Amino acid sequence: MAAALAATLALFGCRLGSADLVVASKNFTEQDVLAELLAQWIERTTDLTVQRRLHLGGTFICHRALVAGEIDLYVEYTGTAFAAVLEHAPVPDADSVFRAVRHEYGDRFDLAWGEPLGFENSFAILVRRGTADSLGLRTISDAVPFATSWAAGFGYEFMERDDGFPGLRAAYGLEFATSPRVMELGLIYRALAGGEIDLTAGSSTDGLIDALGLVVLEDDRRHFPPYQAAPVVRRETLARHPQLAGALAELGGRISPAEIRAMNRAVDVDRRDFRAVARAWVNRELDPTGTGS
Repeated sequence: MAAALAATLALFGCRLGSADLVVASKNFTEQDVLAELLAQWIERTTDLTVQRRLHLGGTFICHRALVAGEIDLYVEYTGTAFAAVLEHAPVPDADSVFRAVRHEYGDRFDLAWGEPLGFENSFAILVRRGTADSLGLRTISDAVPFATSWAAGFGYEFMERDDGFPGLRAAYGLEFATSPRVMELGLIYRALAGGEIDLTAGSSTDGLIDALGLVVLEDDRRHFPPYQAAPVVRRETLARHPQLAGALAELGGRISPAEIRAMNRAVDVDRRDFRAVARAWVNRELDPTGTGS
């Protein structure tokens, strides 16, 4: 993993030092939108300058870059931090998970969690709408008897994480006709919609779910923990730039589930530039009357 981090940082270049902060993102659309949104919000509400380090990599790449001081903040999800980074068994209570990650990140990594942004992005188990309708599927448990004749495909991280496929299989007794394929996240929805696979795990806030006629199966055994989105920032950065804490606090609870789904859809379905999508949201929040005053 250390070698992977070194290679990634070499690919993206050393920290330039010309900006006050480096905001990063993981390697999918929602993260790019949120990182750009944070960057623009900070630039508009403070006198700080921001360098973007977008599409940096998966959870562990971003986390280790943050701890190493190569970046200053990025948006993480509480359940991911709790289960994947801290290696705790998933629990369903959102407040307990948030308190735990805030405390342990401070003690172990000298990192601070900002307030949740206002939405969760949980793993979502997906099938085609036609499959759900024809078989009467509503929950993951409903799908278990049929899965033995299905093909499944998942992203690499989902296959490896305890709160991903290993835990899902244990919780539901879920088995497939063949071992699940490991697939690129950018291809996985269309593979499901096109019939290449019959079940996958996506993100509950993705705009492609409705656009491609996919259905989220209810996690009726509550396997997945809460995944509240919140900024994680180096304490050293907060000490160096006191105005940053106030700017991040103003974002707490401000992005609704409907808004993040709409922003994701605007990028993935409508093909709008993610920077413009983030800018439109920031403009509405800072000037809701549209008067420019």
